[in-house]
Amino acid sequence: MAQVPQTFFDALAVRTWCGLALEALGRAREEIDAINVYPVADGDTGTNLYLTVESAAAAVDAVFVGHEAGSDGSAPSLADAVRAMAHGALIGARGNSGTILAQLLRGMAQVLAADGDTAHADATGIRLALRHAADSARQAVAHPVEGTVLTVASAAADAAGGAEGDCGAVVRAAYEGARAALAATPHQLAVLERAGVVDAGGRGLVTVLAALVETFTGETPTVTRAHTRVVVDSPGDCAPAPDGGPAFEVIYLLEAEDAAVARLRERLDSLGDSLVVVGGDGLWNVHVHVDDAGAAVEAGVEAGRPHRIRITHFGVGDVHTTGARPPRERVQRAVVAVVPGPGLAGLYTEAGATTVLARPGEPPASGELVEAVRRAHAREVVLLPNDADLRHTAAAAAEQARTEGIRVALIPTRSAVQGIAALAVHEPERRFDEDVVSMTSAAGATRYAEVAVAERQSWTMAGICQAGDVLGLIDGDVAVIGADVTATAETVLDRMLAAGGELVTLVLGDDAPDDIAPHLEARVRESYLAVDTVVYRGGRQGALLLIGVE
Repeated sequence: MAQVPQTFFDALAVRTWCGLALEALGRAREEIDAINVYPVADGDTGTNLYLTVESAAAAVDAVFVGHEAGSDGSAPSLADAVRAMAHGALIGARGNSGTILAQLLRGMAQVLAADGDTAHADATGIRLALRHAADSARQAVAHPVEGTVLTVASAAADAAGGAEGDCGAVVRAAYEGARAALAATPHQLAVLERAGVVDAGGRGLVTVLAALVETFTGETPTVTRAHTRVVVDSPGDCAPAPDGGPAFEVIYLLEAEDAAVARLRERLDSLGDSLVVVGGDGLWNVHVHVDDAGAAVEAGVEAGRPHRIRITHFGVGDVHTTGARPPRERVQRAVVAVVPGPGLAGLYTEAGATTVLARPGEPPASGELVEAVRRAHAREVVLLPNDADLRHTAAAAAEQARTEGIRVALIPTRSAVQGIAALAVHEPERRFDEDVVSMTSAAGATRYAEVAVAERQSWTMAGICQAGDVLGLIDGDVAVIGADVTATAETVLDRMLAAGGELVTLVLGDDAPDDIAPHLEARVRESYLAVDTVVYRGGRQGALLLIGVE
């Protein structure tokens, strides 16, 4: 779309840039996904960059709306806009390239917002911002590799630094420098040369910089497929190398002090690769590829407070490779599940599910569920919301995924223990309808309960509770009010088993008493013949204890 060129970098230019970049990435998303072979050939770099910029753009829009609603209706300052852009990108960053892009935007914001309420930045400010952005991104990556988005960002900063003229001339030079560097990436990284493609993250950055050129000149640079494919001289070099490397991608936001993050970097670097830690001022975005997803999350817990945890299993044919491979084919069927804690996320992931973490007070939006469905990369998806309050959100996500040609079945699980029961009978080799019926039946045959602590006085089905009381909820309703966690849990379990059962599932939260699982296991063993018990650790899951009875 035609734009009125911006003369200076002000708040309106930031908003325009974010909007144009989002539109451009939307058009290029599938093409970028298709050339994604490094560091993992999982075909999602374009999608991750799009979601990262989408979060940045939404944050900038929110700042404008807030000012428009203010008493004087004034526009936000440049500092307001770039800080919102950087924060939005940080909290919404997805994947390796999205996390690096978030740091690039943060680096620019640190320079552009340095003078506080300055109305705008000139060409000199943009040169400095691009240089600081490239340097900051490189520092955020544990082991920088040339031929990647880092190389493209550095080339853009170098070109901008040597450019004369106004803002438009500087950003055009940055774009041309980035485009030239992108074309050279296959000769710097063997995996790209064997695949005959340029770096996907670098291709995305060129798209973002093209939007910056359009912001300042009104002209749209053409980024064609000719700039994203290269000719391979030796076809014999195209054979993919054997699989190897970590099988899980772990991403989370982390509230922590700088000193703790420095220790976290060392810990995660020893666990895996593709480590990127970006952010500052107490809020960080952590990205790493590991074999032990639980250990990566636990390292975050030791450093501070991790949340919005996302664990993705790369799957067969989707792990690291030392050579190139074509974008992977869709699997036939996958399971996507919402889980309340990192412990269960690990359990579900090990069972082959793609997980979305839901923390207390932070339920996932439908967009996050749609993203998870896409990342599952399957023709058929079974969606487990595992929460009665998420049923409508999950239904909206399923409908959106269906418009993209994915067959989605929503099983209305109301608890993670029902999801465990459904996953236990999941058989991808069966016909889709048969598998869904079997999983639905298993979930429906599982009664669920939880033990939690009341946060305030309220009226319940079991009477009035006070803040600090222990509540036992069965099938969503408060059935027991007690003073002791273990005693309340025992009462809840007895009531559930009064109607019969063959298997008890206990999921322990971090704050559950140490002796509660042995006590309940002994209770089942002594009082209920032929009933088995299985115990899992759910981590920070909100409830002290989840109980399932099948």
